[in-house]
Amino acid sequence: MTDKRTPLHEEHAALGAHMTGFGGWQMPLRYTSDLAEHRAVREAAGLFDLSHMGDIGVHGPDAAAFLDHALVGAISQVQLLRARYSMICADDGGVLDDLIVYRTGESEYFVVANAANTDVVLGQLRQRAARFDVEVAPVESALLAVQGPRAEEILRATAGFEEDPEASGGVTLENLRYYACAPMRFRGEAVIVGRTGYTGEDGFEIWVSPGSAVGLWRALLAAGESFGLVPAGLSARDSLRLEAGMPLYGHELDTTTTPFEAGMGRVVRLDKETADGRPLPFVGREALASRKDAPPARVLVGLRGEGRRPARAGYDVVRRAADGAAGAKVGSVTSGAPSPTLGYPVAMAYVTPEVSAEGTELAVDVRGRTEPFVVVPLPFYRRTK
Repeated sequence: MTDKRTPLHEEHAALGAHMTGFGGWQMPLRYTSDLAEHRAVREAAGLFDLSHMGDIGVHGPDAAAFLDHALVGAISQVQLLRARYSMICADDGGVLDDLIVYRTGESEYFVVANAANTDVVLGQLRQRAARFDVEVAPVESALLAVQGPRAEEILRATAGFEEDPEASGGVTLENLRYYACAPMRFRGEAVIVGRTGYTGEDGFEIWVSPGSAVGLWRALLAAGESFGLVPAGLSARDSLRLEAGMPLYGHELDTTTTPFEAGMGRVVRLDKETADGRPLPFVGREALASRKDAPPARVLVGLRGEGRRPARAGYDVVRRAADGAAGAKVGSVTSGAPSPTLGYPVAMAYVTPEVSAEGTELAVDVRGRTEPFVVVPLPFYRRTK
């Protein structure tokens, strides 16, 4: 099947982007260099096309109760114009996808799924909605993200972009909180702006109609030029999220992994209750409750390289032998790369519990040669302001 194209495909081609297939879409991998795009986001800002993500609208009288049932989080507790990271799990507790849920109205929610999982998430939500007075439907939109310390300045300087305090209850770019959203306008059209992202930096994600995507893309690039804004592709996005210790579905998360193993147990709300005070039977609850306090078979950890050669997804993690030889296998790398910001290789890996403590010296088998790594806390990088 031919990969789909976002409304910005021709813009990427005009900028000389190297395109690649990702999640069923043709997406820009890079425009200039991975390193330059990564550093621009850390030091100034990067502009990303995220229109491949799956946007799903949920609205109706039972919308909050339905999402409490369908997802592992307490979505009914999300305040108006706020957002929450959550997951949709199978009956056995395995992760079908990780999501962000935005509450855009009293009984209206906006669910953002990973591109490759959109059909699965949409199908599962519709199946789980059977006994609720709610409508679940895909939303046609384009999504652009401005990420980096100068993101707010760039949006303020963008021609045609306007805050809408009247519609947002007084919310502006300056006071928009992290994991919150607000209605704003671009060339008179209503858009949704979220202070969310996948890079570890401050930034904004902007949902606009597909027909307005090119205009907004060009306006942002023009406004951002003097601030150091550059278009950035999937490669920089991946190295940025890795430094920030953010999981990627298909790497740190999949159907064989529960949120607890992935170190994301905080998103599971086993304390959700029905109106009469009984435990709320959300999908996967029994399996997740049984796993919460059970000894894990594996633990997700951060690894800092002590050499120069990076670990990559799928490489074996082994005990470090005194003579430098490979010891017994104790896990597998899920994501790994050199860190442009920190100057050494970093990786995330699932390892057995007895070698998961901070400071444990391990090694990674990099194509037949062991490279030294040490267990460190996640995230590897945290912005200071």
